[in-house]
Amino acid sequence: MATIRNPILPGFNPDPAFCRVGDDYYIATSTFEWYPGVQIHHSRDLVNWRLACRPLDRRSQLDMRGNPDSCGVWAPALTYADGLFWLIYTDVKRRLGNFKDTHNYLVTAPSIEGPWSDPVYVNSSGFDPSLFHDDDGRKWFVNMVWDHRRRRSSFDGILLQEYSPTEQRLVGPIKNIFKGSPLGLVEGPHLWKRNGWYYLTVAEGGTAYNHAVTMARSRTIDGPYELHPNTHLITSKDAADAPLQRAGHGFHVETSTGEVFHTHLCSRPLPGTRRSPLGRETAIQRVVWHEDDWLYLAQGGQVPAVEVEGPSLPPHPVPPEPERHDFDAGELPSPFQWLRTPEPERIFSLSARPGSLRLYGRESIGSWFEQALVARRQTAWIYSAETVVEVQPDSYQQLAGLICYYDRARFHYLAVSADDEGRRVLQVISCLGDHPDALMTYALESDLLLPASGPVHLGVDVRLAELRFRWSEDGETWTPVGPVLDASILSDEAGPGAHGSFTGAFIGMAAHDMTGRALPADFDFFTYREDQSAAD
Repeated sequence: MATIRNPILPGFNPDPAFCRVGDDYYIATSTFEWYPGVQIHHSRDLVNWRLACRPLDRRSQLDMRGNPDSCGVWAPALTYADGLFWLIYTDVKRRLGNFKDTHNYLVTAPSIEGPWSDPVYVNSSGFDPSLFHDDDGRKWFVNMVWDHRRRRSSFDGILLQEYSPTEQRLVGPIKNIFKGSPLGLVEGPHLWKRNGWYYLTVAEGGTAYNHAVTMARSRTIDGPYELHPNTHLITSKDAADAPLQRAGHGFHVETSTGEVFHTHLCSRPLPGTRRSPLGRETAIQRVVWHEDDWLYLAQGGQVPAVEVEGPSLPPHPVPPEPERHDFDAGELPSPFQWLRTPEPERIFSLSARPGSLRLYGRESIGSWFEQALVARRQTAWIYSAETVVEVQPDSYQQLAGLICYYDRARFHYLAVSADDEGRRVLQVISCLGDHPDALMTYALESDLLLPASGPVHLGVDVRLAELRFRWSEDGETWTPVGPVLDASILSDEAGPGAHGSFTGAFIGMAAHDMTGRALPADFDFFTYREDQSAAD
């Protein structure tokens, strides 16, 4: 029997919804402002996982231009019924201040690879929606409700309403069925049924270090719901030394062999810190039914384990992701995403210069509308990345290069630009968590003069909280650029405005042209090599 080692989906993969269809298991996770929307991973043994699809990939389904940082796609819910996959998601348009604008949609598909339908609008009363298919054929929609008045808590409970698939809309009365436990901040609801009980799994405590999976149950779907004897099924809130922190927000499945497992998000802070550049990741725990008809962690207690006994399923390994991508195919390699726009042809091309990824410089770094930034998740504490760029800037308003990015206020950017005389120069630009102004700092006292033309090789080495850039003319002989930088600022917790930040560190390629002339920058390859030893 194989051992599951957590997290099963390392790097930014939060809010895991769990779904089984026959011998296939799927986990859907939030993508926030990164496009295409929603990541769905597939496994047959719960140990080995591969990215199956990102279903929200066209304008009719998702357009996030103008969405602030950490808005966009929150907490998708994936179910299977009536021969279809049902995917519910929120597109959050505002998150700060008293108000939240949270629009909930439904798409369906006959297979996980699609084709996925255009969305059906459902409601906007709150976020974290989910759909429950009852055994009598009725369907029920739940979501948390947001109270902008903040007279008590803004997290005002879980709303229930019936969904009519024939009318494609909510019907009947709306009822607030669960106000949460004393921990508060109730969200992330999932309904399910067993032995005549309706069970409600929710997330509570906020998605930081008080996070928890809370369970409740009722004999009727609209309540009243009684709390689990321990209140929380999974939490690290009282275990500051646990390797997996911020545990909460997940769902369960029963395998074909009758074993039960529960997903949850988690984070792994850098040693000696409360900062998690890898973001909120996905883990899985073995759970068991007790005679009282409640689920409990198989290892006892409430604290999630790093190593978990796997299910009695045949092993199903998946090929590892290649370290190097040469952009020879006609589509972007699967690890990479971009920001917000459903019109990727305006920010990149794989055909303009065959064998290269061409980025078209658009708006400034931090734009919430259209910037050419293509990147992949950081999935280990120790890694090295390299690329090579050919670009001919003639203005200091044009930049292109290698970027380590969290959001508009947290990044490190090794950029080729131009000085006042139009000569090519190399810069190290950072923003160190400056909310809300996002003011930048420059790590070099003066820009590094580059050859007038030709490719520029760019590299970065990250070891825990230390980040160091380097460059080369030929890709063989490397020269460090600038001082050691703080990699920990690329995290949810960094900076005075960190509360309410929900993504994770990315590493990739960028091009910005504030002149409006869309200067092209050609990247011939991208490599990412990681060392997992620091997590052991």
